[in-house]
Amino acid sequence: MTQLDAAGARALVGKLYSAFSVGDVPGFLALLHDDVVWNEAEGFPMSDRNPYRGKQAIVEGVFARVLAEWPDFRVEPAEIVGGPEVVVVLGRYKATKSRSGKPLDVQIAHTWWLRDGKVARFQQMADTAAVARAR
Repeated sequence: MTQLDAAGARALVGKLYSAFSVGDVPGFLALLHDDVVWNEAEGFPMSDRNPYRGKQAIVEGVFARVLAEWPDFRVEPAEIVGGPEVVVVLGRYKATKSRSGKPLDVQIAHTWWLRDGKVARFQQMADTAAVARAR
């Protein structure tokens, strides 16, 4: 059982965003508990299967669907705060819709709950009205 201090918790969450930004799916998944619970914001396109339980459900139900809709999807974290058990990230999603070419540029807040040095739970908050306009 690994317990992180606040700085270590923020660093772990930062590693998640770094792994995602370069397409390192194994690196991203290694930072998640096997029994991770993931929730997309109500009204977000991928919230229809909330809660996602386990790594495979997240890959198939969230990441694959997001990248099919926005192939250049990226998360730009601006601030990572909190820890050691709960970390919050403020930032933006940016992308271009694959079929329409509409830009996606929305404000987000992510909350990460950590247990044993890994992510046990995730909650996305996003400007879902702006997401709907970008679809």
